[in-house]
Amino acid sequence: MTKIDCAVLIDDDSITNFLNEELIKELGVSEKVKVFEDGRGALNYINENCIKSNKCPELILLDINMPVMDGFEFLKVFNSLEFENKEDVKIIMLTTSSNSKDFEQAKKLSVKDYITKPLTPEKLMPVLKKHFYL
Repeated sequence: MTKIDCAVLIDDDSITNFLNEELIKELGVSEKVKVFEDGRGALNYINENCIKSNKCPELILLDINMPVMDGFEFLKVFNSLEFENKEDVKIIMLTTSSNSKDFEQAKKLSVKDYITKPLTPEKLMPVLKKHFYL
C-alpha cells in the first residue's frame, strides 16, 4: 500500500492525539505523524517544512475548538501562506462539532473533508482513499 509521507494532527486534547496517532500508525497509512496541541505550533512546523524546505505534510487533521489558535484561525493563516505545491496539502476537519455552520465555514476555508470524532478506521479510510487513492 502507498503511504502518505507525513500526517499532522492538530488538537488540544493529548489523549485524542495519542489515540489518533496510534490509529494512523496501526493502519500504516503514513510514514510519520507530527502532533501539535494548537494551530500556532503547527504553523511553525509548516513554515519550516513547506516554505523553507518544501517538505510539506500531505495530510492535516485539524480540530476546531482549541485555545491559543483555533482551527478556523489556523485555516485563515494557512490560506494566506504562499509555497510550492500547497494544493497537495489536504486539510481534514476532525471535530466533535456537527454544526452545519462550522461545516460550511470549513468548506469556504479550503477544508477537503469533515470527520466527526472519534476517529475510526471506518471514518478515516474512505477519506484517505478519496484524496490519496490509498
